[in-house]
Amino acid sequence: MSPRQYRAGQRQVAAEQTRTRILEAACELLTGEKGPASFSMDAVAKTAGVARMTVYYQFDSKTGLLEALFDDLAQRGGMARMPAAFMAPSGREALTALLDVLNGFYASGRVALRRLRGLGILDPELDTALQSRSERRRGGLLVVLNRLLADRGAEVDEAGLDELVEMLFMLTSFETFDLLAGPGGESDPVARRVEELILAVLDRRLAAA
Repeated sequence: MSPRQYRAGQRQVAAEQTRTRILEAACELLTGEKGPASFSMDAVAKTAGVARMTVYYQFDSKTGLLEALFDDLAQRGGMARMPAAFMAPSGREALTALLDVLNGFYASGRVALRRLRGLGILDPELDTALQSRSERRRGGLLVVLNRLLADRGAEVDEAGLDELVEMLFMLTSFETFDLLAGPGGESDPVARRVEELILAVLDRRLAAA
């Protein structure tokens, strides 16, 4: 490795370490006692021990930082395991695995996710970014739903399929988890309750077809 490549590698490592510190500082402030009221680019920079311009250089804006924080929470919360859920042997097992991944993510960053959602109400740009990430879940639910229907040898028309996906989308949302978990709730019981609700909705829809 040439000296130039070595120095470039060192700079890359340093930049990644700085980015991590900034994200950790952002999460600390957002989930702290004062919550969003104490959250600003200046406060994040001070907590991370970096210059304010460094935060802007890494994330461009407050909204960009919050988007990156959401993605970091997803990574730390195990969302990378989602593709494996779709490879489960049956639709029921795929549903179980998907719910375990989602609820593990929700539980691991519950306070931060709740406050990010709250900030999204006040920041249309952040809200749009968070909604676009939630929409990815809709595609996964469609895959699992089609597998559940195939396992049952059942079919529904396009309108019925859209209706079922919308119901599953609501039942697997962070808001539903947060409500069902209650203060300090564990994720596993919630995942199983949601699974029962989804199967009941599906069976009732097929019985009415």
